[in-house]
Amino acid sequence: MCRTFGVSPSGFYAWRTRPESTRAQEDRRLKVLVHASFSGGRGYYGSPRIYDDFVEWQEPISRKRIIRFMQEDGLKARVRKRYKGTTMSDHDQPVADNLPRQEFTAERPNQRWVGDTSELRIGENGKAYLAVVLDLFSRFVVGWAISAVNDRHLTIKALDTWP
Repeated sequence: MCRTFGVSPSGFYAWRTRPESTRAQEDRRLKVLVHASFSGGRGYYGSPRIYDDFVEWQEPISRKRIIRFMQEDGLKARVRKRYKGTTMSDHDQPVADNLPRQEFTAERPNQRWVGDTSELRIGENGKAYLAVVLDLFSRFVVGWAISAVNDRHLTIKALDTWP
């Protein structure tokens, strides 16, 4: 093996017993801090924010060194998705009247129900929609449904779950 790599046997055995260099020890210590900052940012921190953490901790390190550590360990910052409004207010469709008129109370059960839909994020780029119907008297969930699309069928399915 020594002949293949072109090193002497004594050099190989000296390399095996040689202690780790101070640079390698420092790299190992700094990698732990990079991992701490990355996980503290819940995976959203890239090299600029991790560098800011090191400046705050008064640890002398360059941003390029942080980038190298992140690449070696496969740390990639997750990109936050921008908010995208899905409500189209300017349309020619009929608009339902606001019957509750911001009065969210009821004197007896099953007198007033309200509902809403929410978008749920699944994994990196998956979505599901949840529709919930509440009884305003008891504040209990009367019906709910989950679907891959946010349409009228989702709301109807949430209403159909009522016994």
